[in-house]
Formats: sequence, structure tokens, C-alpha cells
Amino acid sequence: MPSTEIAVAALPAPTRSAAGIATVIADTIAAEIVAKPAQVRAAVELLDEGATVPFIARYRKEVTGGLDDTQLRDLESRLVYLREMEERRDAILASIAEQGKLTKPLLDELLAADSKARLEDLYLPYKPKRRTKAQIAREAGLEPLADAILADPSVAPDERAKPFIDADKGVADVAAALDGARAILIERFGENAALVGELRQWLQDKGVLRAKVASGKEQEGAKYRDYFDHSEALATIPSHRMLALLRGRREDVLTMDLEPTADIEQGHAYAEGRVALAAGIAAQGRPADKWLTDTCRLAWRARLLLNLSLELVTAAREKAEAEAIAVFGDNLKDLLLAAPAGPRVVLGLDPGLRTGVKVAVVDRTGKLVATDTIYPHEPKRQWDASIAALKRLCAEHRVELIAIGNGTASRETDKLAGELIAKHPELKLTKVMVSEAGASVYSASELAAREFPNLDVSLRGAVSIARRLQDPLAELVKIEPKAIGVGQYQHDVNPYALARSLDAKVEDCVNAVGVFVNTASAPLLTRVSGLSSSVADNIVAFRDQHGAFRSRRDLLKVPRLGEKTFEQCAGFLRIADGDQPLDASSVHPEAYPVVERIVQATGKPIAQLIGDAATLRSLPLDRFTDEHFGLPTVRDIVKELEKPGRDPRPEFKAARFADGIETIGDLQPGMVLEGVVTNVAAFGAFIDIGVHQDGLVHISALSDKFVKDPRSVVKVGDVVKVKVMEVDVPRKRIALTCRLDDVPGESRGGGRDDARQPNARQTGPRQGGQGAAGQGPKGGAPAKPRPGQSAPPANTAMADALRALKR
Repeated sequence: MPSTEIAVAALPAPTRSAAGIATVIADTIAAEIVAKPAQVRAAVELLDEGATVPFIARYRKEVTGGLDDTQLRDLESRLVYLREMEERRDAILASIAEQGKLTKPLLDELLAADSKARLEDLYLPYKPKRRTKAQIAREAGLEPLADAILADPSVAPDERAKPFIDADKGVADVAAALDGARAILIERFGENAALVGELRQWLQDKGVLRAKVASGKEQEGAKYRDYFDHSEALATIPSHRMLALLRGRREDVLTMDLEPTADIEQGHAYAEGRVALAAGIAAQGRPADKWLTDTCRLAWRARLLLNLSLELVTAAREKAEAEAIAVFGDNLKDLLLAAPAGPRVVLGLDPGLRTGVKVAVVDRTGKLVATDTIYPHEPKRQWDASIAALKRLCAEHRVELIAIGNGTASRETDKLAGELIAKHPELKLTKVMVSEAGASVYSASELAAREFPNLDVSLRGAVSIARRLQDPLAELVKIEPKAIGVGQYQHDVNPYALARSLDAKVEDCVNAVGVFVNTASAPLLTRVSGLSSSVADNIVAFRDQHGAFRSRRDLLKVPRLGEKTFEQCAGFLRIADGDQPLDASSVHPEAYPVVERIVQATGKPIAQLIGDAATLRSLPLDRFTDEHFGLPTVRDIVKELEKPGRDPRPEFKAARFADGIETIGDLQPGMVLEGVVTNVAAFGAFIDIGVHQDGLVHISALSDKFVKDPRSVVKVGDVVKVKVMEVDVPRKRIALTCRLDDVPGESRGGGRDDARQPNARQTGPRQGGQGAAGQGPKGGAPAKPRPGQSAPPANTAMADALRALKR
């Protein structure tokens, strides 16, 4: 920035009140989450007091005006960002004021900056730096030379430079003097906040990512061959494709550059022109014009483009990561809230070949009651003996369900269970294929070792498989969320951000369902609002020592569980068959007086009132409000009394895999099969159809209607019918469709809806527990567009960019 722009009276660092900053933050968040500032301020106050999102969403509706958990999660995330930005703003203001360079116009710009990037742009000229080439030139007295050439191009640069030659200052000749002057101008142009902001936005809108295969990596990186010569607009690239490109670059298979537009040279010319315009430089045939325009060219190509490319690719990566994390979180939520089979005796089978099939029986409460290992498959082939062993266990323990892990030898083991059911119908068994993702992680965990210290690691997996059929939520919370494998490129994203997001999803799911405190494990209790792992351990230890809790108030006897913690957790903890019937519901103990008023008004004891929908729906709810509990809470209470302890999860339903279809080689185009959704990505859904390799239903084949988000059609755990469209055995790719009237090998002619499908032409390597790049056995990139899918319309972004450049 030219020195003349700061040659005014400096201002002291402004003092900004905490209340003023809080107001600005509240107003900003309110606009983003579509709420009132007062609602945001109330929620922020509760969060600062230590309240959790589930507690605020469920039990503080009057305080926040009914903000839901999604709004509160967004609020919580933005609150962290905006507070960090305000802290950075204060630090920048203090730094510039300390230098004596804080002017009124600069102060106004800094106070108006609405992003971290804008703040850093404004701070760049004042940011302490190491000794740059420009700084060295200033120390040599060359800044007046730079200013003179810029102010009056009518004099040749060589003539201007002669008086500045000084060997003692390191300026040996005219060329050295001009190099120094140019370095000063390049740094100045590169620190022009308005110019940087303009070019950043232009490059964001018009920039093109271009990927090429690295020399000699064609064979090694074959799975990335779709990207060996790939270009795509930065502004519209889907998250999964961005992450695929970045992974390819990280593995040294791909090179990737951000180019200004599809017409590279024309794009460079436009950007260099904007630099010249901002600096007041014009090519008019004057002696210094050529030198100055070359300086603009270098400022763009050697400084601005490099810095902005790094910044924008980083921003695109962060955006792609955020979308991938959101996909993982949504899938995890669907899996955790999958239908539970409930309190039934389950026999779990963890399939294997040489090592045998591990067997575990758990009773209705999930307690392990029996284990065994059978060898029905190669090499021992003890088929009949295995059926006999399973028959004995099922009869002895009155088994109702058989849970079969979907890993190696799962279909062979499924066939074994089918024969057991056919030979012994008197047992009344039902077999269910269960995802065993993460079971091995749990088996080798410290938690499993404490739970089953004397049980072989391999048998622990069978226990987990059996229990996750009974209650997926209660069992899966024992496993690190990212090991469950329902994500999209989760190994490529920020691990801290991923863990934070997934933990929030788990917390929301657990508290949405509620936890029976007398049977819950410590890992499950840890996810309850307000409970730390140590307090959860204390609850279990207290329960083991003193017996089952008879009321919620008894929880206050647990060490380190005080009134504040009780307030946060009590409503989410259930006690069945306790002293207080309301303790089995989601009604918070603090609201029991409201229920007492309802009891008095109806004249019915609480035991009769619970479940009496006719009486409850006839109540004038406003009669039961007071200064603490408004209509939202009273409505929730009455709704809960109608169906106390209701489970928000769907009814249990199992998929039935087709007999005789056990490997990918058994598939034929046109087959209609039943399967289970195992993963949902931005480009479609992966379906387990029982052949050890998930098939892909591309987003364009999920429905006859246009689909923007695959999760609006299917969710993890859904049982669906699909048709096989294409089978690529060597590449282990299966193309499926949910449109059962699609015909393999024929164009569907789907019309505009098909053509409008996003991400229809290119898809990246599959990721996420069952992904590519060595991240699981079920790998491979999503397939090309399937028969019946039209090409998307031509992308007009590049044409628009060229027209803008010409203008």
C-alpha cells in the first residue's frame, strides 16, 4: 500500500465492548439460521452455562423460542467461528495501532470485515514479515524510485534508476535498482485488499481445476484414470470429486492446477489488466509503460495467482470436507436410528472360512450366555455337525433371531442358517444379515477387553453382531464412529472436525431415543446429555453395588453427579418399573408439577392418565402453563403421556437375499433383488445385495423424479428392491437401479429430469470403510452413467467467463 495512504494521524486501538460484540454475533447468526436475535442470545447464554444442544432443544423451548437441534448445532458451530474472528479482529486492530498506522478509513474497513479472509487481506500490508526482497529494496532506498516510475511513466526506467546506483547499499547497477523497485511494486499490488478480494471472487467464479496424470503413474494409478486429463469449474465441482482429485494428488498420481479460465492466456490477460487498472497503469506508448505492464504481469502470475490458487483450493478442500462430514453424519444418524429387533434372544454368527464361524448367543437383555466355533466351510467342511451345534444352542436358549455378519463367507453362512431353519421349523427362527462394520475394531478395543476379559477376541465380534441386531444404537456407540464405515472419503477429511461432528450426531441420536439407566452400558451413558465418561462409569459402579435405581432422584447419590448434571441428563434417562411412573417417560423431573396439575384437573391417578389419549387431547393446555413452563413444554408433556417412552425408530424389518445369488459372478443384468442400503453418498447409494460387493445406484437412477439429495429417497438401513443393470466382474462394479422398469442396455430416454441430475458424468473413487485406495474390501470408483441416463446439459460457465473477459 502506498505510504501516502497512511500518512495521516494514527488512531489508538479502539475498545469494543463485549456486549456490542455479542450483539453483532447474535444478529449475524440469527440471519443465517432464520431466527430472531433474542432467540440466538438466549441459546448462546445456555450454551455458555454448559447446557447441551439436546437439552436445550428438548427442555428449553420457551427460552429459545423453539429452536430445534439442527438450528442449535449450526448456531454452536458458527458461534465458535465468529468468536474466533472477533478475537482475531481485536488482535489485528491492536497490532496496526501499535505500529501507528491505524487510520479512520482502515478502521472502518476492519470493523466492517465479515470474514476471516477479508480481515487477513486488510492486515496483509501491516503484518510483520520476514525480510522480503521488497523490504531489502526499501532499506536500500529504492522506494522513491518505484514511486517515481509509477507516478510518471514518461521517463525511461533506466534513466530514473541511475541516481539510485549505490554499491555500498547493494545496488550495483541499473538492473539491480529496477529489480528492487519492481519487487516493491509487486508486493504493493499484492497487498491491495480491494484488488485481492476482487480477483479472489473472480477466480472462484471462473477458475478451472485441471488434473493430469503424473509421468509414469498410468498403471500404478489406474483407479484414477477418469482424472488423467480432467478439467472442471472450481465453483461447481462436487465434493466427492474434489476429494478424489486431492487424494490422487496426495498419492502423487495426479498433478492439479487452478487455471483462471478455460482459455488460459485470455484469463491471465484479464487478471493482469485488473492489476494494472487498480494501480493506475495504462499502456500508452510511454517509455515506462512496458516496464510497468511487465510488473503487473509478474504481480499476477508470480504472486497473486499462486497465493489465491493455494487459498481457493484449500477453501474448496474445506468445503468438500464439510460436505463429506455432513454425508457421514447423516448416514451415521440413519444407522444409529435403524429399527431395533428389540429384546429377543439372538444367535450371532461372525462368518469365516479357515478360522471357522464364531457363534455367540445373547439373551433378551444382551447378556452373553453361550459361545462356540463351528467349521462348516472349507477346509474342514463340517456342515452337518455345524447345523447340529446351532440347533442345540437355539433350542437350549430359545433363540428367536440369527444375526449373520456380512463379511467373508457371509453368504455361505447365510445358506447354513437357511438350511437350519428349513430342517427345524419348530425352532421358529428368522435369519438377518447384519453389517459387521467396526465389529473387529470393537473386538480389539479396551472396552471389549473390560467387558469380556476371558473371551477370545474373535468371539467378541459375534457378540457385537448379535447385539447390534437387538439394538443398533446401544451397540454401535461402543465403536469409534469413523470406524463404522458409512462415510464418503472420511479418511481424507480433517479428523478433528469429523470426530466433533460425528460425536454430535451420536449424542443427538442417543438423547432422541433415551436410555434405560438400569441396563445401559457406560459407553451408552457417556453419550447422554451432561454425562462425562467418568460419571457414566460411576453410574454403572453404583448400580452394580446398590442394585437398580428406583427413581431418577436416586441418581443424585452417584458420586460427582450433582444438581447441574442431573438437570442436563435426567430427562433422557429412563427407569422402567420404578417408584414414579413418569420416570419411564421423557418428561423432565422439573416439569412433574405440571403433570400433577393435570392429574388434579382430570381427577385421574397418573397410572390411569398415561395412555388415555381421549382425556389428554380434551385438555385446555393453556390452563397448565406458568412462568416457567409455556405451551411448547405442556404440549410435549401431554404428547409424552399419550405414548410414554415411545421409540422414534422405525419398525424392525429384514431384507431377504435371493437364494443362489452369492457372488458377483452369479449376477445377471435384469435381475430384480432385495437389498439393504449400506452407504449414501452425494452421487448415489450403495446397496448390499448379498454378493460381498455392494452395488451402486447412481443418483440419476434412484427415482423417476429429479433427485437433488440421495438421502431424500433412501437412507442407510433401508430395505429396497433394485434391478441389476450392469456387472463388471474384473473391476468388481455392480450398477443397479431403483427404477424397476429400466431395461439393461437400452436408453431410458428419461427426459429433462435425467439430464438435470448433478454429478452424472464423472464420479470419484468410492470411500468410507468400504472404499477405494486400500480402505476396505468393497472398493472401486463409482461407475460411469448407466443405460437410461442421459448426459447432463453442456456447462455454460466457461462460455459465460469468456464473454465476460471479452467485455
